[in-house]
Amino acid sequence: MSVATSPSEAPARPSGGEVVALRRSAVSGEAALAVRAEGGVTRLAKLHQRDPLSLRLPQPGRGDVLEACLITTSGGVVGGDSLSIEVAAGTGSALRVYPQAAEKVYRSLGADSRIAVGLSAAEGAWLEWLPQETILFEGARLRRDTLVDVAPGARVLAGEFLVFGRRASGESLSRGLIHDGWRLRRGGRLVWADALHAEGDLAAPLASAACLGGVTAFASLVYAAEDAVEHLEPLRALLPEESAGARFALTAINGLVVGRFLGEALAVRRAYGAFWAAARAHLADLPAALPRLWHL
Repeated sequence: MSVATSPSEAPARPSGGEVVALRRSAVSGEAALAVRAEGGVTRLAKLHQRDPLSLRLPQPGRGDVLEACLITTSGGVVGGDSLSIEVAAGTGSALRVYPQAAEKVYRSLGADSRIAVGLSAAEGAWLEWLPQETILFEGARLRRDTLVDVAPGARVLAGEFLVFGRRASGESLSRGLIHDGWRLRRGGRLVWADALHAEGDLAAPLASAACLGGVTAFASLVYAAEDAVEHLEPLRALLPEESAGARFALTAINGLVVGRFLGEALAVRRAYGAFWAAARAHLADLPAALPRLWHL
């Protein structure tokens, strides 16, 4: 006898040789980080973590800001998992947060995988939320919502990065749930809301020219600051040359700069990372460098 397993299940072999499925229980993870500025130096103010989420504070590069690395110790997200992440940059502080590696969202047996992200930047703060890929396996059900609060005088550069299926393994994404929603408030007022949502048959919207046109990866970013629109043209000049594998654009929306990167996963990653490094140098006079764990 053989029972099919999914990545959310662990196979076991009893003495009789048959394979049975042992499903991992859903988990509820939490990570909360807050920083404050003291004498022009950003310091840790709060750190809370609950398995499978963990936070590390690696040594930043010379001339760079405080860094926090987010780790999912379970190795991926399965149906029923719930993850909550809160990041707060206090007045005048500077912080960059990024995951240790790409996040994997495995096939679900029916329940949604839920991720809630809350980002806040107080007056005069600089906050970067730099993603790596979120890889959606066939049958994955992801429901992620990100809320960004930007105080007057604060600056936030934040993004997300989705990969549809595992093409290198011959697996496409044809069914499941994709919900990636964003809300951004400036001074307590909602100024931008955006969501990518598709459920059930995913092959059609992913292939449709009116939707994603057959791309295997979609990355987005938003820059929020009081003078964000003034930087639109300089930021456009920093975009790399388009290739056959990726295309991208920046636009101004309600006082924000919003960017989209679409195409083949590796080409999107290279273009996205190169632009992010150049953008932080232009916007905040920081090194045009990505974290060591975020390699191109």
